[in-house]
Amino acid sequence: MTPIDTPILILGLWAAVGYGMGSVPFGIVLSRLMGLGDLRKQGSGNIGATNVLRTGNKTAAALTLILDGGKGTAAVLLARAISGEDATQLAGLAALIGHCFPIFLKFKGGKGAATFLGVMLGLSFPLGLACCASWLATAYFMRISSLSALVAAASSLLWAAVFGQAQMIGLCAVLALLVIERHRANIARLTAGTEPKIGQK
Repeated sequence: MTPIDTPILILGLWAAVGYGMGSVPFGIVLSRLMGLGDLRKQGSGNIGATNVLRTGNKTAAALTLILDGGKGTAAVLLARAISGEDATQLAGLAALIGHCFPIFLKFKGGKGAATFLGVMLGLSFPLGLACCASWLATAYFMRISSLSALVAAASSLLWAAVFGQAQMIGLCAVLALLVIERHRANIARLTAGTEPKIGQK
């Protein structure tokens, strides 16, 4: 576990900053700017890149993926540049919570896959790359976005151990549990064999 060295007030500030950055709903913003309508009324109703892809606009989907991941990375790197590792991890967790439960959308947000990967890349680049590779490999062979997200999240604990990042295992567990919780409906469809594949309307 990462020791807590930063004053509680400062940690609270970083939690607020991370949450605020994570709350920015880039999928919604881009969909409106690009004339794709209200994302929450299309496809799965989710605000992430997979549902943006269902609109048929690959550019919007790619930008959503990059920006949703980027806000997680940015929150982590900003906290690390100014404060300690405890603040850095807290900012990353808060960014993911912000994406999943954004104040701008009445706490009804996305499922956190891209932001999770962005947070992991910011916390530890090798660890983040391994999680991204887990996502890509699963997506390539199975063609199911939700399964890829679940595998990437769960594998983060293994990769943290492999790369000697024992101080991050606790955070990885919390982040993974949040991603898994947000995919409860997907898990039910995966079990039933009805989960749509990537690019499927």
